Amino acid sequence: MKKHIPNSITCLNLICGVFAIIAASQFQFKHTAYAIALAAVFDFLDGFAARLLNAKSLIGKDLDSLADIVSFGVAPALSVFFYLSSQTAPDFPCADWLPFTALLIPVFSAIRLARFNHDDSQTDTFRGLATPANALFFTFLIAFYQPDFTLLVILVFIFSILLNLPVRMFSLKFKNLKFRENAEKFIFLALSLMLIVFFLQKAVPLIISLYVLMSVTKIEKMFKKEN
Repeated sequence: MKKHIPNSITCLNLICGVFAIIAASQFQFKHTAYAIALAAVFDFLDGFAARLLNAKSLIGKDLDSLADIVSFGVAPALSVFFYLSSQTAPDFPCADWLPFTALLIPVFSAIRLARFNHDDSQTDTFRGLATPANALFFTFLIAFYQPDFTLLVILVFIFSILLNLPVRMFSLKFKNLKFRENAEKFIFLALSLMLIVFFLQKAVPLIISLYVLMSVTKIEKMFKKEN
């Protein structure tokens, strides 16, 4: 019985992704953002439950990826597409086709997930931006910032590259609580908490941007060199 618990949690992730798609189609972008946030929680819990119950399986791994591509690939893409379609496009040739750049999100997310499934080195760090972080960035950006049309299109290209960028990005898994060995994680969590206190839901895109910046600049290595 216990082997079905992680897969059941994964299915909750999938349900949240489908709900997010329905909400986006009705231009309820805040509902989409909250659904994606809940899907991310279930995405964390299914893996945690599988390790805790020793209930890992190949079916569970495949199911997790299928749920993730819906929740963190298709759902944010449709959120971007419907938002861009509702905005006034710039006045230049083929601008009406720009909302379809949102299709890059599920494509590059699928590539990211496929690589993750066959890369055993992505345990303590990630290679490229994780798909839940990418989905949270776009859905909360649209829901709470209503970004400019052109800016959003540019961000789609940038974050699609970040999904598969061959750069190590830190995870929030702690092997111990020593500050010297986890400096980057502690600094990130402290700054994230400050952003949440001051900006509440609007903090999410800022936190994801902070995470990308810290991963790319390798703050932890700089800290160790100074000590």
